[in-house]
Amino acid sequence: MTATTTDTNPLALDFCGLRFASPIVLLSGCVGFGEEYTRVVGFSNRDAGAVVLKGTTGMARLGNPPHRIYETPQGMLNAIGLQNPGARQVVEEILPTLDFGETRFIANVSGSTIEEYVEVTRLFDDSPIDAIEINISCPNVKEGGVAFGNYPEMSARVVEACRRVTSKPLITKLSPNQTDIQENARRCIEAGTDAFAVINTVMGMAIDAEQRRPVIGNVQGGLSGPAIKPIALLKVHQVHQVAQRHGVPIIGQGGIVSARDALEFIIAGAAAVGVGTALFYDPLVCRKINEGIRDYLGRHGFGSVAQLVGTLELPGAPAAAAGRAAG
Repeated sequence: MTATTTDTNPLALDFCGLRFASPIVLLSGCVGFGEEYTRVVGFSNRDAGAVVLKGTTGMARLGNPPHRIYETPQGMLNAIGLQNPGARQVVEEILPTLDFGETRFIANVSGSTIEEYVEVTRLFDDSPIDAIEINISCPNVKEGGVAFGNYPEMSARVVEACRRVTSKPLITKLSPNQTDIQENARRCIEAGTDAFAVINTVMGMAIDAEQRRPVIGNVQGGLSGPAIKPIALLKVHQVHQVAQRHGVPIIGQGGIVSARDALEFIIAGAAAVGVGTALFYDPLVCRKINEGIRDYLGRHGFGSVAQLVGTLELPGAPAAAAGRAAG
């Protein structure tokens, strides 16, 4: 399933059969369960094509001990630890409060075993949620804590198991903390994923030199923000080389804070773009990004954002057709 234009709105696209009014996706963990930003004056979910809800597990989790967030140069470390009320409470108490007529809502499924992934996916399948994102960066407790997403075989097993219990679009969130992201993507496509989110955070740490102790209570955390943008861009480009052959779209994410950032990801092969860390210091950044993308499309003769996807001109390759010719 690919991303295509759906109407006269140049920002609108079809993503796995779902209409997105904008290519922007609000990322998991940055907007709670979709209600947090409704309290910000001037913010509207209509500025985003979709909202990914906070990572959800089978049972409620309290998360990691503090400190759980630490600002770094051009980025942020977080080790929240998947704090959430449990999948059943999300489905029964939180989803009914969301306005599904305003934007698309995507569940984020996490787990410590394949069985837990299946349980949570099955609960969301029997709900009004629009799509399901599988967070395969979680540690597999049965394999000594190694992350599912760091090994293609384990990633594919999670996707295949979840695919069997849902007909909703499955989006696999790929980790950059692995040896061969292209092989992982290929295996996940064979297992039945409909789309990818590229990338998850990059693992890092911070140290308090005076105390000679880790700043993060969990010692390590996920690094997000502009510092990881070059890594994320490369991974989107690499996954696109595999995904485009199968019509599998990508949500590109990692350090997007401006329209130019978003455009670079789209040109690299992302059908949609995820915004997360930027929301913490500019809750209205989505509107600015949308305006910038719309202006770029007009200046370069593209009739829709879908026409811009994957138009990167590599050295030695034939020049891509101009946007106006594609329209």
